[in-house]
Amino acid sequence: MVFERMPLEIWFDTYQFEVDYDIGESGMKFQTVRELDLDLNEVELRYGYHIGHPDLRQIIANQYQGRGAENVAVTTGASEGNFCVIAHLVNPKDNIIVEHPTYPSLYQVPRSLERDLTLFKLKWEDGFTPNLDELRKAVKPNTKLITLTHPNNPTGSVLSESTLKEAIEIAEDAGAYLMVDETYRDLMFDKPPPLAATLSDRAISLTSMSKTWGLPGIRIGWVVADTPIIEAVRAIREQVTICNSSLGESIAKAVLENQEKVLAKLREAMLANYDIVKEWMDGQEWLEWIEPRSGVVCAPRLRNGKATDKLCELLVKKYRTFTVPGSRMELDGHFRLGFGGEQEELIQGLKQLEKALRELYG
Repeated sequence: MVFERMPLEIWFDTYQFEVDYDIGESGMKFQTVRELDLDLNEVELRYGYHIGHPDLRQIIANQYQGRGAENVAVTTGASEGNFCVIAHLVNPKDNIIVEHPTYPSLYQVPRSLERDLTLFKLKWEDGFTPNLDELRKAVKPNTKLITLTHPNNPTGSVLSESTLKEAIEIAEDAGAYLMVDETYRDLMFDKPPPLAATLSDRAISLTSMSKTWGLPGIRIGWVVADTPIIEAVRAIREQVTICNSSLGESIAKAVLENQEKVLAKLREAMLANYDIVKEWMDGQEWLEWIEPRSGVVCAPRLRNGKATDKLCELLVKKYRTFTVPGSRMELDGHFRLGFGGEQEELIQGLKQLEKALRELYG
């Protein structure tokens, strides 16, 4: 068993802090404690509850009809939740199906644990939406977990309610579980489908405060699932992180208690930025895309079919602008364009991107 670094995170670690314009990030612009106007002076810096503070778990549970706090485990970001679920459900002789492309942790964890991994590919010709006939064909007798990420990172595609329910049926028929990473759900342009964990005991919801809420620094995510899975998450966490940051939980609780007001402001900024990106893409001669149906990422590709590594390296080194080449997410020919940042940063970043395109292909 060998844990190797993820190419995506190597790219971030190398270049993210060396640029003036970040149009490759996959979430809303990070917020500060001052912007949130929070008083954290009375937060007790003690060990916390192993699956999250009961008050925070209840606030989260209130979003999931038919689920209670006993069905919620607050984790160190969605990544820890992902690790715990896979480690618990997928044994050495079991198969896991992971939708692809997605955030690399979802497939790197089973690779590192040396599990039987099947990548369920989203295709350009399908608008990056899941082809469930192909998913059915991918299921094996030993399949124990299927994972989907919708709204999708990096393509911005979304699931309909009927597709989600059908995917759950596929998992149930196989005696498997379906885990849906719903991190971007609150940034869908249209009405989202139900939360997966509300539809079946075989469905697991995974999410995070990092992307929609612009709070990656607090490292708070959660798993909502049947109680035995939550207890398994507790057991794994006790051997890794034990509990969450008390500061992170306090900030998450304050934001979620005021979520409608906070979310309205974030969605307004996201939709305004999307209009800027769409107008820019509509005028592109070098790039094409499947228009995303949620914020705040998309995956354009070069019309000439070439890899994007050279473009992204030129951008970061000469034009001090950050994007992510598709090769770092096993999506050659594409790159990840994020539009969750400040509007002026986005506008200037797109100008730099156009300069780099013109220099290479003009």
